[in-house]
Amino acid sequence: MIRSNLKLNLALALLVAAAFAASIAMGRGGTFLTDAFREAYALDPETFAVILYDIRLPRALLGLFVGASLGLCGAALQGLLQNPLAEPGLIGASSGAALGAVSVFYFSLGGGMLGLPLGGIAGAALALGILYALAGRNPSLTTLILAGVAISAFAGALTSLALSLAPSPYAALEIVFWMLGSLADRSMEHVLFAAPFMVLGALIIASTARALDAYALGEDTATSLGFNPASVKARVILGTALAVGAAVAVTGVVGFIGLVVPHLVRPLVGHSPARLLLPSALAGAALTLAADIVVRLPPTGLELKLGVITALLGAPFFLYLVLKARREAAW
Repeated sequence: MIRSNLKLNLALALLVAAAFAASIAMGRGGTFLTDAFREAYALDPETFAVILYDIRLPRALLGLFVGASLGLCGAALQGLLQNPLAEPGLIGASSGAALGAVSVFYFSLGGGMLGLPLGGIAGAALALGILYALAGRNPSLTTLILAGVAISAFAGALTSLALSLAPSPYAALEIVFWMLGSLADRSMEHVLFAAPFMVLGALIIASTARALDAYALGEDTATSLGFNPASVKARVILGTALAVGAAVAVTGVVGFIGLVVPHLVRPLVGHSPARLLLPSALAGAALTLAADIVVRLPPTGLELKLGVITALLGAPFFLYLVLKARREAAW
């Protein structure tokens, strides 16, 4: 099993590397820019450096970090809650993060460049804390979904209220487009202030790997093995809040990555929550980079929104999981 997991991680890492390179080389309209890059470097190396490091590289790096964070958080939440439908977007973390980031922007709460990610982190943490308070211990599938829907709806309503109170309609429209989720027009500055939070969140979640394996046997069994349930839950909530909050603050809401990826990878790792974490992070990065390439394919040169593409892919998959759970319950 360890050897097969190593092969899987290596294959996924190669897939991420290929998607990362393609993301840098792919331009609007589905055209590869390798020849243009070569000509630009030959004619004007300084312009080439600006295109590569200020435009192409930040977008690819954010795709990697954001996708890995969403995939990892989805796997951790599913392992902690023992629920296949747990996902940052479905349980309110993404909506809470969006509300936190929008609140910082519109109400001038300060913090400079760190204001948005800090607001997103606070919003995600608050949403997950409310989820636990509403759902209680060992929540059922119905309870979890209803609590998540309630939190998402309430956060969405407050976000809409903030937009409606915005003094400038142009600023409100800009934030609406941002909330659809996109990696376009992001700079290296966005990467530098969001990536540390996502990395820290990932490390905190990784520290719960052994506990998540124990949770697969039940919370009482995990407690008897020496794991503190309160500590494990707090670390998963904090790690998810850091990673998802920072991701949403710079890219907007990119949904369903955390739902789809763990389900695609889980059959390949023996259904072990601990072994699922790294493959889910790698697969999440690969899927997000691939989706960001797809948004550039329309020949008109007008990019689609990344969050729209992931929702079009993820919503049918979510319905499939619901129907599958219904059939299994009927047996």
